[in-house]
Order: sequence, then C-alpha cells, then structure tokens
Amino acid sequence: MLWDSAPLNAVLPGALALTAGLALGIPAGAPLRRLGGSLLGLAGLILLLARGAASQLDGAGDLARVSPAAGAWCLLLVLMLLMADALSQLRPGPRARAGLLALLLAALAALLWSGALSNLSVLQEYASRKEAFRTAALRHLALALGSLGAAALIGFPLGILCHRNGSLRGMALPVLSFLQTIPSLAMFGIMIPILGWVAATYPAARALGIAGIGFAPAFLALVLYSLLPVVANTVTGLAATPPAAIEAARGMGMTGAQRLWKVELPLAMPVILAGLRIVLVQNIGLAVIAGLIGGGGFGSFVFQGLNQTATDLILLGALPTVLLALVAAIVMDILVDLTRRIPERQP
Repeated sequence: MLWDSAPLNAVLPGALALTAGLALGIPAGAPLRRLGGSLLGLAGLILLLARGAASQLDGAGDLARVSPAAGAWCLLLVLMLLMADALSQLRPGPRARAGLLALLLAALAALLWSGALSNLSVLQEYASRKEAFRTAALRHLALALGSLGAAALIGFPLGILCHRNGSLRGMALPVLSFLQTIPSLAMFGIMIPILGWVAATYPAARALGIAGIGFAPAFLALVLYSLLPVVANTVTGLAATPPAAIEAARGMGMTGAQRLWKVELPLAMPVILAGLRIVLVQNIGLAVIAGLIGGGGFGSFVFQGLNQTATDLILLGALPTVLLALVAAIVMDILVDLTRRIPERQP
C-alpha cells in the first residue's frame, strides 16, 4: 500500500486535504460547502497520487510503473458525484456552467502540462504513444462529429417531412427504431460485407476510401444509429409548436416556408438540440467499437490493451472517451438552455 512504501511527509498533505474534502462534502447540507469539499478532496487526491507516485519510483529504475488502484478510482468517482450533486442543487445558469467548464478544462490542461502526474503509468503510456494518440483523437472526433453532421443533414429534412406527412412518419420511424435495436457489434459487422462489395464493384467508391474495413463502415454504422433521435426529436419539437404561434404567423401573412424557418424551427430548437445531444454522446461512446474494424479512434487503444491485458493501455483509450462524452453532454445542455431562453427575451 502507498502508506507502507511512501514517506509520510510525501503523502500526508494530500491525505489531509482529501480527508477534509470528504468531511465537508459527504454530509448533507449547503451545496456550496459540498462543492468546495469535492474540489478540495479532488486536489488532495491529485496531490496524493503525484507525490506518492514520485516517491515510489524514486530509485526504482526506468521500467518501473505506478498505477492507481481501485480505491483511487472509487474516490475519484465519489468526488465527482459530490460535485455533480452540488451543481444540480445550485442550478447555475448556462453561462455560469460554461465558465465553470472552461475553468475545469483549463485546470486539467495545466495539470497535465505541468507534468505533476507524469509518473503515473497511463501518462507514461501516453508519452510513448503521443503521435498515435493524436491520430486516434482526430479520428475519434471525425467519426463522432462527422456522423452527427451527416445524420443532421439527412434527419432534419426527413423529420420535417414526417411531421407534415403522417403516412411517411408511420413508415420511417418504425424502420429507424428497428435500426436502433441492432446490437452495435452486429451493426458494425453488417457494414463490412456491404461496403466491401461496394468497393469491389465500384472503383470510384474504392478511390474515395470506401472499403469493408476502416473508417467508412464505422462512419455509416454511426450515421444509421443517429437517425432515430434526430428525426424523432425534430418531429416532436415541431409538433409541440403552440398553435397560437402558428396562427399568429399565418395572420401576419407568412408563407409556409417562412412559418417553418421563423416560427416553428426556433420554437422546436430545444427539443431538436436535445436529440443532437443524445446522438453526440452516443456516437462518442460507440466510436470506440470502430477500433475493432480498423476504424481507428480511441477504441484502438482499448482493444490493444484488452488483447495484451494491459490496463494502462485500456485507460489511455477509455479515459479521454469518457471525458469527451462528459464535455459534449455539458456543452449540448448549455446550448439547449440558451435556446429555451431565447423566446423569453423576445418582446
């Protein structure tokens, strides 16, 4: 254990800060106290890991590694839950949440840049795979954001048509719902022979990079998974437009297209953005599976780590995926709240 192998003066400050943070954050009470306690405990845990890892590696050789045990991850989870609970009680506005998110990301970037945690094994894995990590990060973002954009380009018009045409809605939504029921591994696997046949039959498709394995099948699978939330939320948002607003727009002489763009879509935007939030968070997670079929992304580290029984390599792929999904969810929630406030500010 850390207490048995590290000098007391190395771990005592972090342990005291962690204990004080938990003592402040765990008891029910003022949310500000809980938020402050969680931040203090988080700082103590980071200090404990940094100084403990440095003391354990002192004179241990270049090949020695130090990795947080299950207790450290459980403490991190508890502190994050305390922080989330405090913020849910405080209910900060969208701009305050955006500022807090920017502050936390800046603090995380400064911590990583400082090298205080560089002795941890997962960061040593990163140091030896920097170029591969950058490539995987860009590919993961391309898969998640690209599939979101493609699904929006297809899903918005389809959702508008489904809202206007009940027969089309009755056909489209069940098909899209069926696609959602296909397990992710099966969906990615189905894409392999289909796009493999397309690449073998059409040289132009092969020249564009379409193949049975790689980016294309992963991208197509993610687009198919994304269509239902986009279409369904577009239909729901448009259907929830107050009839009085539509009648007022019609009384002002607006055409159907003008009513759609100036009245219905702005009022439906919070619901539509909520669908995009679902898609983005879902695709960030599902893009990990692209590593199984050569699609790249953080999943390549996860599956390499599973094959080699290397926990640190798994964490190198899993931790940025979780962080990316959390940031995406918070940003989309902020956008949803901002669009909900727009009608309230209008005279």
